[in-house]
Amino acid sequence: MERNIKLFEEFQQALLEVNRIKAAEIFDEYYNINQSFEELEQLTMKALEVIGDGWEEGQLSLSQVYMSGVICEGLIEKYLPDHLVTNGAELKIAIGVLQDHHSLGKRIVYSILSSSGYHLIDFGQGLSVDEIVEKTINENIDILLISTLMLPSALKVKQVVEMIKKKGSPAKVIVGGAPFRLDKELWRRVNADADGKNGIEVQKIIKRFSEGGKQS
Repeated sequence: MERNIKLFEEFQQALLEVNRIKAAEIFDEYYNINQSFEELEQLTMKALEVIGDGWEEGQLSLSQVYMSGVICEGLIEKYLPDHLVTNGAELKIAIGVLQDHHSLGKRIVYSILSSSGYHLIDFGQGLSVDEIVEKTINENIDILLISTLMLPSALKVKQVVEMIKKKGSPAKVIVGGAPFRLDKELWRRVNADADGKNGIEVQKIIKRFSEGGKQS
């Protein structure tokens, strides 16, 4: 545990210094210790959240936030799980970032699901409530994955759910992102169907929905 904490601090510093080589070395060591892709996801997202907070507080530059995301995206691709899904491929699944423009979380989930045999429609990022609802209806989406970075964006999910239901869409809504990791019950309060804390968990939820189950 202490080693993990130290590696997290070193990884965050390497990102801020835009030291790709050092970041990659730490990433490899972290994986060798934990042997878990989910742990890598947590390391990556936590580091980016801390760096994002530093930018919002005026302590870090936007370029540091951007380059940190670029480095993490390259590192995470090396460890994407390589296994196939045998069912659920017929589902129409879409993914998008509601209001926010920080898309790393979406990219990770997209890559994991794609490598697992799912075909996703990428709605993009910076989407308004009306835009994501319109796209969901027009594409006849079965499962909608919504990523958010900030709490105000997460709270808008409730409007999305209400509007797609009002328009008669049966789409299941799975949410993810920092606000939902910080508040374990937030997904329920915005009337989402499930909370996907990381790409692997989202994959499991989709499989469960395709088999008629639901998140409790």
